Amino acid sequence: MTTPIRLLLADDQALVRGALAALLGLESDLVVVAQVGRGDEVLAAATASSADVCLLDIEMPGADGIEVAGILKQARPQTRSLIVTTFGRPGYLRRAVAAGASGFVVKDTPAAELADAVRRVHAGLRVIDPTLATESLTAGDSPLTDREREVLRAALSGATVAAIAGQVHLSAGTVRNYLSSAIGKTGANTRAEAAATAQRRGWL
Repeated sequence: MTTPIRLLLADDQALVRGALAALLGLESDLVVVAQVGRGDEVLAAATASSADVCLLDIEMPGADGIEVAGILKQARPQTRSLIVTTFGRPGYLRRAVAAGASGFVVKDTPAAELADAVRRVHAGLRVIDPTLATESLTAGDSPLTDREREVLRAALSGATVAAIAGQVHLSAGTVRNYLSSAIGKTGANTRAEAAATAQRRGWL
């Protein structure tokens, strides 16, 4: 018998983790060896469980899935990352691949296809949702700088310029300049609209 592929599931929603574990556990060559609900718990859990493939959600407390993919790439390259997310955004796909993720699929992928994606990633192949791949090619790279992304993330909550300035440790005037630039780059009319547009495109 071949050795089963050892899986780690990282998702902050316990129901989603349980569903994925149940579905993937039906495959004779796959075994779920660890589950975590925070991004900053993945590396330690992957090391302790000797996981071969980590299935990562994007939006998790502690660290997001894209950040975790980069951490695993550097600290534990023998463990491959497969992003499994509700948010099929071209910007997320580009960032995930750049960080070192081996695959990117959406959560409504049929169970058999997800299991096959795990096998292909484990074999050293790259697996990308075909629809997202096409959208990513047409969407282009994010025009935002790191600082512009930072202030737009803070603006998502509807915070005032003063509050954003305190959060990102910049002056209010500097924050206004970054917001103005981001508004122009996203084609928005307000900072709230710019933040929403950037989030929708996966740039944040």
